[in-house]
Amino acid sequence: MCGIIGYIGFREAWPVVLKGLKRLEYRGYDSAGIAVLNGEKQSTYKKAGKVSVLEDYAKDFDCSGNIAMGHTRWATHGQPSDRNSHPHTSNNGQLSIIHNGIIENYATLKEELLTRGHHFSSDTDTEVLIHLVEEIQNIEGTDLLESVRLALNEVAGAYAIVIMDQANPDRLIVARKGSPMVIGVGSGEYFIASDATPIIEYTKNVIYLNDNEIAVITKSELLIKRLDNVIQTPMIQELNMKLEMLEKGGYDHFMLKEIFEQPRSILDCMRGRIYPQSGQVQLGGIKEFAEKLKNIDRIIIVACGTSWHAGLVGEYLIEEYARIPVEVEYASEFRYRNPIITEKDVVIAISQSGETADTMAAIEMAKEKGATIFGICNVTGASIPRLTHAGVYTHAGPEIGVASTKAFTAQVTVLTLMAFYMAQQKGTISKGKLIQLLTELEDIPNKVQQALESNELVKYISAEIKDASNCLFLGRGSGFPVALEGALKLKEISYIHAEGYPAAEMKHGPIALIDEQMPVIVIATHNSSYEKVISNIQEVKARKGIVIAIVTKGDQKVRDMVDYFIEIPDADEAFLPLLATIPLQLMAYHIAVLRGCNVDQPRNLAKSVTVE
Repeated sequence: MCGIIGYIGFREAWPVVLKGLKRLEYRGYDSAGIAVLNGEKQSTYKKAGKVSVLEDYAKDFDCSGNIAMGHTRWATHGQPSDRNSHPHTSNNGQLSIIHNGIIENYATLKEELLTRGHHFSSDTDTEVLIHLVEEIQNIEGTDLLESVRLALNEVAGAYAIVIMDQANPDRLIVARKGSPMVIGVGSGEYFIASDATPIIEYTKNVIYLNDNEIAVITKSELLIKRLDNVIQTPMIQELNMKLEMLEKGGYDHFMLKEIFEQPRSILDCMRGRIYPQSGQVQLGGIKEFAEKLKNIDRIIIVACGTSWHAGLVGEYLIEEYARIPVEVEYASEFRYRNPIITEKDVVIAISQSGETADTMAAIEMAKEKGATIFGICNVTGASIPRLTHAGVYTHAGPEIGVASTKAFTAQVTVLTLMAFYMAQQKGTISKGKLIQLLTELEDIPNKVQQALESNELVKYISAEIKDASNCLFLGRGSGFPVALEGALKLKEISYIHAEGYPAAEMKHGPIALIDEQMPVIVIATHNSSYEKVISNIQEVKARKGIVIAIVTKGDQKVRDMVDYFIEIPDADEAFLPLLATIPLQLMAYHIAVLRGCNVDQPRNLAKSVTVE
């Protein structure tokens, strides 16, 4: 969940690495540090807090040098502090390391190293790893590459690491297992990063390091080996990303920018995949499994957080249109209860980053049991697309805001397409109905744009409820996952306690919380549950709750009984989640801003959850 950036080449390394850390700060912002090599002289600067704190601290020092590595941290072992910030050094101070991941057996290793005379300066698992490398180097007499390889064969857990050696100031050692690492290939220079966002400014040519691979990088040469010592031939890929995607583009926050990008991101997700006039859906990524989809027993969706909410929407859509039983599982719990999985099952793994550790573990277990695995991912070249048998990219573009917005609607869009595609393969939907749905789906980006026009109204309502201590979000059918997602967004960035419930469940407990101080946000659009939701609203109003309703444009019945209402365009029930989500995202954003919260970097969170 931490951010790693490294550089070796002809440029001054400090500005490259510092800018890279700023681009990677969404991956962690508890502390930051940079080590620079200038000949055999290494200078290390690290501070608790954001990258700007490090930048200010180091501004009066000589940070020159053509080799550097930097790290922005999301704390796992050891609280955020200067001493726990990366880089960490070996016992003799010659080796330095930055690390993303968790060394699970660090306590055992540390105990052994203490008996061998090692002294530790931090509480981190990372420092233990670099001490282990040094110990192997001393005992075995091996060079640094071999010492790192031997050390990594002794550790359990996940890692992406960069190691610097003052005695060999012309190279960096890089390795990964279970945590992402990409190498940018320039002319006489290389860039190393957790993802491509810091690299795109300098080169579009990248190598995605695979699990259990270790690389030696100099200014002019790259050698990659597996941990079993077999040399690998790297595959260079071209990035499909533009630098402007990583800028705020005039918006106050990345989150707001990404909310307003959704008409475009949903359109990009559908582009080349739907043909309304002929009533066809084409998904090239899963085309070779079209026949298998006709005979599968069930679908299991595994995901975490926002992606899990998207999976719940997918459950409604797939069961409604393709008539295939669907189970939606938290990836973090799935593999710990010995689930029943067979070769007749399809597992759909959803992850924005494609690096979610729990989801990757669930994939590995399901593959061992013979299931076919599909991935839904936003990041090309990520681990999950490489682990799965097939899949569909969302094409949402980089999402920098930690609270997911456009990634959620892109995932829902892909699941909608998959539901229609499966229905098409199984013959559970008529051509006429599919033409109707695809024609309407084609217009959804325009309707999302219309939903965004409620921004000023949502801002006004947000000001009215910003001081609430608790909120309830209610919905029925596919509106229930929307309620869950709305509550999650509010919790994540405003720190207001919020819960999402099926509207009918309110009277089975949560109704006890309702009083005149309690805002209740209700998804009350025209759908099959409309009359039932009206009854739920009346139950809240009878107890003096504050009701904010998301309603279909032109609705009068609900408007007359609630405190505030926000209109969204009318649409088929299948597309309700794509529209009703918009005002809830805006509400979470505006409430957080009004409360003075850091919208793009909420406390204790990170964008890519690469540890369990």
